[in-house]
Amino acid sequence: MKKSFKFRLRPNRHQRRALAAMLRDHCELYNAALEERCSAWSKAGVSIQYGDQSAQLKDLRRADPEGQGRWSFSSQQATLRRLNRAFEGFFRRVRQGGAPGYPRFKSVWRFDSVTWPSNGDGCKWVNGDEAGDRITRVRLHGVGTVRVHRHRPVEGRIKTITAKREGSAWFAVLTCEVPQSPEAEKSGEATGIDLGLTHFATTAQGDHIAPLRALEVNAERLAEAQRELARFQRPAKRSDRSARHRRAALKVAKAHRKIVNQRRDFAHKTARALVDSFDVIAVEHLNIAGLSRSPKPIPDPERPGSFLPSGKSAKSILNRRIQDAAWGQFVEILTAKAAWAGREVIKVNPAYTSQTCPACGHIDAANRDGQRFDCTACGHTDHADRVGAVNIATRAGLALGGRGRPRTPEAQRLTPQGGVTRSQRFIGMPQSGPVSGNGSAPPVRGVGPTAPGFLSLPQLKLKLRLRSPT
Repeated sequence: MKKSFKFRLRPNRHQRRALAAMLRDHCELYNAALEERCSAWSKAGVSIQYGDQSAQLKDLRRADPEGQGRWSFSSQQATLRRLNRAFEGFFRRVRQGGAPGYPRFKSVWRFDSVTWPSNGDGCKWVNGDEAGDRITRVRLHGVGTVRVHRHRPVEGRIKTITAKREGSAWFAVLTCEVPQSPEAEKSGEATGIDLGLTHFATTAQGDHIAPLRALEVNAERLAEAQRELARFQRPAKRSDRSARHRRAALKVAKAHRKIVNQRRDFAHKTARALVDSFDVIAVEHLNIAGLSRSPKPIPDPERPGSFLPSGKSAKSILNRRIQDAAWGQFVEILTAKAAWAGREVIKVNPAYTSQTCPACGHIDAANRDGQRFDCTACGHTDHADRVGAVNIATRAGLALGGRGRPRTPEAQRLTPQGGVTRSQRFIGMPQSGPVSGNGSAPPVRGVGPTAPGFLSLPQLKLKLRLRSPT
C-alpha cells in the first residue's frame, strides 16, 4: 500500500529563490505544452500525446540551458504527465456526461508543486539516522541540499518526492510503499454516523462530537488580516505589489492555512477515534455541493425586473457553516483510515433518515422538532441526530442489538452479560441502565469525566469533545 509523509522544509535564502524559479519554469513548461496541444487541435485537428511532448524535452533543454536545462529531466516529464492526466480526466468526464472542465493555463502563483518520480533520479532523500550529523536533508537537482524538519520516521520505500509551496512555507511530500499492517483486534461493533452542524457527528450509540468551527474561531484574526490587505489598491500585475502589500497578502494566506490545518487535524483525530472503536461505520452519502448551493432569484410577477426575497443572505450563512464543517474531507479521511486498518465504511442515501421513526418506520416531517424527535404515530422520543444515525446504520444493513445499538453479526458471540461490549464502554457508553419498552437505549445523560457511569475523557486517547443532548 502507498502512504504519504509530509515534512516542513527549511531552505535558506538562495534555496528559496531557486525553488521559486523552479516552479516558474515548470509552470512555463506546463503552459507551453498545453498551448501546443490546443493549437495543434484547433488548427490541424491533430491530437498530441504525452510521448510526443516528452520526446521534445531534450531539444528544449539544449536550447535553454540557463532556464529549462537547469532542472531535473524526470521532474519535467512528471509535469508533462500531470498535463496528460488533466486531459484524460477531461475526456473521461465528457464520456460520462458530466461537466467537462477543459484544462486551463496555470498562473505562476497557482502552480505550487514539482514532483520527482523516483528517489535518486534528480532528488535524494537523506535520513538523519544515516547522516553523520543526524540532520535529515533532501537533495534537489538545481536547488541544492535542503534541510528537512523530520518530525516522524519515514516508513517503507520512497517512491516519489514532491516539493510543495503553501504560502511562504515549503514542504516535502514523500509517497512510500509500505507493507500492509496486520489488522487490529476487531471489537465486533458497528455504528451509523449522522453529520450535522449543531453536532459535527452523532453516533448510533448516542455520542455527540462537538463541531470545530475553525472559521468562526479564527474569524477575528482573518478579518483583521483582510482589512489590512484591503487598504492597498490592487495593481494591474501581481508582481507590481509593494513589499508591504505582499506581507499583507501573506498574512491572509497564513490565516487561511491555519484554518485548513485545524480542519484537517480535527478530521484525522475524529476518524482515528471512530476507526479504533468500530469495525463497520455507516455514513451519509451527502451532496455537499447541492446543500451549499445558493437559492435562485425569484422574479416578481407584479414588478418586471424586480425579484422577491429568496433568503439568499440567510442561506449564505448556512452555506458558510456547511463548508466550514468539511464533511467531505472527513468522510474521505475516514474511508482511507478504515481501509488501512481493515475496517469498512458504507455510504448510504441520507433521504428522510432524520424523519423516519426507528421504532415503527413512520415517516413524517413533523416527527422532528429541532434537536428533538417525537414520533407522531407511536410516540417514540429520542434525540433527532441519534435517530438519524440509527436509521443510517439500519439502511446500511447493520444488525441492531437489544439496546438499539448496531453490532456486526460477530458481536452476537462477544456481547457479555448486560448487553454492553468492550468497545461501547471504551467510547463512554453507560455501563448499565434500564432499557425502554421499544428496545432503544435510554437518552445519554452526559459524557465527561464527572458523569456517572462513564469513562473519563482522557481514556478516549484523543481529546475529542463529546457532548450530550440537551
